[in-house]
Amino acid sequence: MNRHLIRTSILAAICLALARFASADDAASQLAARLRAKESGSTFVRIRVQAGGQTLQVQIKSRVSAGGADIIYQVLFPKERKGESVLMHRSGDKLSATTFTPPSTTKQIGGGEMSQALLGTDLSYEDIIDSPFSWSQQAIVGTQDIDRFSCQILESKPGGHASSYASVKTWVDPKRMVPLQIEKYDSSGKVVRRINITRMLLDGSDSLPADLEVTGPRGSVTHITGSSIKRGLNYAGTEFTPESLKQLQAAPSQ
Repeated sequence: MNRHLIRTSILAAICLALARFASADDAASQLAARLRAKESGSTFVRIRVQAGGQTLQVQIKSRVSAGGADIIYQVLFPKERKGESVLMHRSGDKLSATTFTPPSTTKQIGGGEMSQALLGTDLSYEDIIDSPFSWSQQAIVGTQDIDRFSCQILESKPGGHASSYASVKTWVDPKRMVPLQIEKYDSSGKVVRRINITRMLLDGSDSLPADLEVTGPRGSVTHITGSSIKRGLNYAGTEFTPESLKQLQAAPSQ
């Protein structure tokens, strides 16, 4: 085989390999984009949270878009914690939060504190408001069955985005376009937090996560049970302000 033919063969092999890598990157980016799209919109949710020996009834208001998100958690029960509220905000890659404890205590949570626990659960503020599907580095790193559903494993890395996690792996059922398991890793590769989706809610033809089991960094577990959801709501701009945390308002009409 002459040298020209050898060089041509090597070049063709390199081009083929690059094309495969590009195709894999495109597939991962498209999967992440579809998951982001499913997160978008305005919703009102009620959940029951069991964590640390306590049971909380919580209402959640959210509006999520490509450029950012506003999410409010407000405790409805028990009576002694009623009105405890958290407003989380994301604009681009900047995260912040505001907490309110009745009757009048308001506290600002900066970007460096977003890894703190949310309402005493095994979820952090960052877990709720940040979206790994919007990070710059996405790759499909394998497949695995979860509860008999064939899943693609999407690995997300923050790149230049500030995060307390080095990477996040999401086991995605591509047919229903829902995550069935999520693992979040620190820089040493240790699993810091694991989220298992244990029940789905069918909203029309759309499958949505309803019940979650969250295992925290110290092995404690939080159980979250969804009881109702409304989507496609029209929230007033005043719904997502620190002042709005002081009032427990029901969902607006659709």
